[in-house]
Amino acid sequence: MAVQNGYLIDVRRVVKRFTTAAGTFDALKGVNLRVNPSEFVGVVGKSGSGKSTLINMITGIDRPTAGEVLVGGTPVHTLSEGQLALWRGTTMGIIFQFFQLLPTLTLIENVMLPMDFAHRYAPRERATRALHLLDLVGVAPQAHKLPSAVSGGEQQRAAIARALANDPPILVADEPTGNLDSKTAQAIFALFEELVRSGKTILMVTHDPDLARRVERTIKLSDGEIIEESIAQVFPTLSEEQLIQATRGVTPRVFPAGSILIREGEPGGNLYLIT
Repeated sequence: MAVQNGYLIDVRRVVKRFTTAAGTFDALKGVNLRVNPSEFVGVVGKSGSGKSTLINMITGIDRPTAGEVLVGGTPVHTLSEGQLALWRGTTMGIIFQFFQLLPTLTLIENVMLPMDFAHRYAPRERATRALHLLDLVGVAPQAHKLPSAVSGGEQQRAAIARALANDPPILVADEPTGNLDSKTAQAIFALFEELVRSGKTILMVTHDPDLARRVERTIKLSDGEIIEESIAQVFPTLSEEQLIQATRGVTPRVFPAGSILIREGEPGGNLYLIT
């Protein structure tokens, strides 16, 4: 999949403004976010901080009031509804907190549905692929049961299999372990780690501090603005407002292995946080 300036996901100065009976408010305030291919990124923050709104911008479920969202070089914010549906079906696997499996379809039929929609695999291959994915997430024995006949953990595993149906390069998970017991949550997280090792890029919203500490990089949303966790770690005494100001001033850069970042004798003036 194409990348934009080295980034698979590139969110640029995104503002999302909502109008309610109480007036207008900005759920996102000029957010910038860049995610590399095969990166596992956690998104944390208090309720109402803008986490789900940010996810909706990246997946094309909602549109920004201002700014740009590029995923794999595609300007998601400019696509029509029809274009979005087709693009999302092949590019993005979305995992919801409440599973969102269709109750009248069996687990294997739920996993086959995205393949039917996107015409990604030949009809005769879809059932075999769906069963393989259900086996990958550990619920193949339940393949022909309705969602109501299996546990919450099994439903979430089936939802992950469905998200993988069209082999998308990106998985976006909004509180995927929020309704699971701790043991099942750990198993789901271990599966995510394996998917990242196999080349997937995962963006995961979570309230679980233990899981957040285990991802490669964490970004924190506070009142619609991003705080880079690396900055918060380096400057632990700064307030959230000060951390937001510091994050605004940071320019993320990706260097190939072996690159020279700083040479002795060159003029100073920059602060480098190397992660």
